Amino acid sequence: MAPALAEIRDDFLALEQPDRLELLLEFSEELPELPERYRDHPDLLERVEECQSPVYIFVEVDGEGIVHLHATAPRESPTTRGFASILVQGLAGLSADEVLAVPDDYPQTIGLTQAVSPLRIRGMSALLGRTKRQVREKLAA
Repeated sequence: MAPALAEIRDDFLALEQPDRLELLLEFSEELPELPERYRDHPDLLERVEECQSPVYIFVEVDGEGIVHLHATAPRESPTTRGFASILVQGLAGLSADEVLAVPDDYPQTIGLTQAVSPLRIRGMSALLGRTKRQVREKLAA
């Protein structure tokens, strides 16, 4: 597993359930803003329909094969925003192959299945799945 994602998982698992939610809220505050080139072009972003809140993502794969995930989620949806932030931060700097190798069940491994609803965990799984699909599409183009 990618070192950043493993570290995030370990940070969550080291905490008790209530503290895990606090850490998720901290991640929600750390979701980077969209680059300006996407703020004016929402048509480039893909909505993650499985999320209860309006979450949009866009993946870039640069010339060196490094993946850049961009995501937006409303501040009034801190759980979903936190999940998006975990993926944005955890995938940062990874190669396309490393992103594609992230286990599909990663969202279930970070210790939040007791703290948040299964629907929210499915939303994070969908975020990861759509990210991987966009990476595959970029590689094929």
